[in-house]
Amino acid sequence: MQSLVDRLDGLLFFPVTPFARGAGDRPGGVDLEVYREHLRSRLAFLDAPERPGPAAVFACCGTGEFQALDVDEFAECVRAAAEVAAGRVPVVAGVGYGAALAASFSAAAKEAGADGLLVMPPYLVAGGAAGLRDHYTAVAEATDLDLIIYQRDNVTFTPEVVADLAEVPNIVGFKDGKGDLDLMQRIVSAVRDRHGEGKLMYFNGLPTAEMSQLAYAGVGVPGYSSAVFCFVPDVALAFYHGYRNGDTSLVNALLDRFYRPLVELRAKAPGYAVALVKAGVRLDGLDAGPVRPPLTEAAPEHVARLQELIDEGRRVLTGHGIDTLA
Repeated sequence: MQSLVDRLDGLLFFPVTPFARGAGDRPGGVDLEVYREHLRSRLAFLDAPERPGPAAVFACCGTGEFQALDVDEFAECVRAAAEVAAGRVPVVAGVGYGAALAASFSAAAKEAGADGLLVMPPYLVAGGAAGLRDHYTAVAEATDLDLIIYQRDNVTFTPEVVADLAEVPNIVGFKDGKGDLDLMQRIVSAVRDRHGEGKLMYFNGLPTAEMSQLAYAGVGVPGYSSAVFCFVPDVALAFYHGYRNGDTSLVNALLDRFYRPLVELRAKAPGYAVALVKAGVRLDGLDAGPVRPPLTEAAPEHVARLQELIDEGRRVLTGHGIDTLA
């Protein structure tokens, strides 16, 4: 049986979590039928003869508004993801907060059929090196699922702590959401120096990770998460396979005409790393509902700009002889 790490060699899909519309168009409960449709529509690309994907479903993580879910909603979403994936790709569930709550979410994820966990930062506090080592060790010891630890927000690891955590048997990956390439290179080097090649798998977890992936690949980080795949999967897969196959012309055209303008649009307001993605899913024809507070909806003029960028991204594909979905 393949390990979780062996199964993560490909584009990583981070679905949104759809919410029903409540009173006054406020977000209601999780809409599991829409969630299943979101998953089915994207996993259908596994059967694409060219540029297939994705390699995994990361359910209830940052794009999936993990922070807005209670444990029952979380378990329902992970279970739905496992049922739709049906073993074709692994399902990795997000967990977080303090070690005790993380253990509760981990147990719920395993019961629901998850294959692994993405461990997001502990709530609010910024611990020192020893505290972070103890926290992530405790989270790992509370489950037998494989873990990917995630550096972002209030968590910054030292290379030595990552090398220490690599000794924990079920910590198998490291995801970076900080964007400090010097630190990332030192982390990769420290783990390799102590444990040899291949001890951890590394992922770029910055928002719109495609924009920085060429730089990350240069420091030994081959994989990345794609929120773009949620709403314009043909562009996301074309970029991924172009990146992996060395198609510089296609990759640069998408960076210049789609991804860079998308990053500039994302910077227009806090929370757009999620709100714009959800707006994009709606533009693609699936009503994933609103975001939950404290996130706010994308402004209408920004949604209109997003549609322009989607159209431009597909024009790039057409210019390179690649079929699009529109």
